[in-house]
Amino acid sequence: MPIGRLGPRVGALLLGLLVLGGCEAGQPAAPGKAAAAAPDAGAASSKPEESRMWMTVNERRFAITLADSAAARAFAALLPLTLDMSELNGNEKYVSLPQALPTNASRPGTIRNGDLMLYGSDTLVVFYLTFDSSYSYTRLGRVDNAAGLAQALGRDGVRVVFTQD
Repeated sequence: MPIGRLGPRVGALLLGLLVLGGCEAGQPAAPGKAAAAAPDAGAASSKPEESRMWMTVNERRFAITLADSAAARAFAALLPLTLDMSELNGNEKYVSLPQALPTNASRPGTIRNGDLMLYGSDTLVVFYLTFDSSYSYTRLGRVDNAAGLAQALGRDGVRVVFTQD
């Protein structure tokens, strides 16, 4: 019967789609996984230019790969932005944005050096240390190479410029 021969093919196709769907790079890794930064590095080179932005701190320029989300697109639409960010807890800089952004908050468990997050709907946060956290954030993106980020941001408040180019 034709239906009997089609059944295994459809099953194999569905299995293939499930396997490929599980490999999506945009999904956050489980807390404590050492390879959490690896998907972002490879994805950055294959993503369109609009998913990339720049953060300039004291003449140091850092590339940021934006998350594929409504919040990240809304943030990118605000650019360019020059923001005077305040220090908090010795691990982050934060500032209130000029308007609220869409949210899809989750508890990442581990915050990574270079994470660009939204706290609530209008507080932009740049993290410059890796640590565990129980707070909820909406991921906006991640600094591609966060080496030297803590030194560039310093210990006090700092002016940060975000641009698309």
